Amino acid sequence: MKKFKIFPLTALILFLLFLPTFAGKYLLYMTIHILILSVFALGFNLLLGYTGLLSFGQAGFFAIGAYVSAKILLVMPSLTMGVAGGAVAGGISALILGYLCVRHTRIYFSMLTLSFGMMIYSIAWKWRDVTGGDDGLVGIPRAPFEIPGILSINMNPMGNYYYFVLAISLIAIFILYRIVNSPFGLTLKGIRDSENRVSFAGISIRNYRLLSFTIAGFYAGIAGSMLPPLENTVTPPLAHWTQSAEPVMVTLLGGIHTFSGPIVGSILFYLIKDIIVRYTQYWLIWFGSIVVFLVLVFRGGVVIFFTQRLWPLLKRT
Repeated sequence: MKKFKIFPLTALILFLLFLPTFAGKYLLYMTIHILILSVFALGFNLLLGYTGLLSFGQAGFFAIGAYVSAKILLVMPSLTMGVAGGAVAGGISALILGYLCVRHTRIYFSMLTLSFGMMIYSIAWKWRDVTGGDDGLVGIPRAPFEIPGILSINMNPMGNYYYFVLAISLIAIFILYRIVNSPFGLTLKGIRDSENRVSFAGISIRNYRLLSFTIAGFYAGIAGSMLPPLENTVTPPLAHWTQSAEPVMVTLLGGIHTFSGPIVGSILFYLIKDIIVRYTQYWLIWFGSIVVFLVLVFRGGVVIFFTQRLWPLLKRT
């Protein structure tokens, strides 16, 4: 089973490293979106899959990260500062709002996060002096990646920016993997399975939930901060609840209780969407039908189906 996990991971990383050598700009563009969505969904799955909290407001933190990154890049063209500022802004906003949300659980928590997410959407839409209103922020530069006195890399070529996003994404994925496999991650799983037993052990359920919510917001901020340099614009729909549905969808598709589930779900999400859009303008109908079919057939997610159901059958034969 260990080899079964390591081989695909190694092959995927090698494929991503050599992708710019044979891929065009469109494939690189789509892969960057997959990486951004993977980071976004992994942070969300820390809440849902490991802590047992369903949030419908993660797009708010995604948008905060995007807007803060865009404002920094417009004032001070530094890619490092833009991404770092967006990530920190997402984490801080999640810490503040999470303090109010984690007091409740189940549907009350979900509705609170949805309300705060839509509040952020309304602010992005109405606060024209800062966010540009419905016009958004435009002309955002893809600033160079600089380490003062050491190096400066031009990020205008798509391949260079692709490697930047890939590096940030791999670091973020590795750190989160260490988190979920630490005693902290084990405690989150305990809270998910039986919060009463964990509370009887003298552990503060609320503090752990707040920390989980903050980390998820930080990861949403990282994902959002990498989008403005790619698109050169930021608009209010990034904070809409429909944007929050994407990490939910890809996590359910890939597998909630697996670490790699959101990554696999993100890949499938963009592959299915890209194929359908080529053939029909009513792609949302077909896309929704296919996703529902996959979720019903691959119960528990695609990763669970292949690792825990199909692979044991193949080993027996």
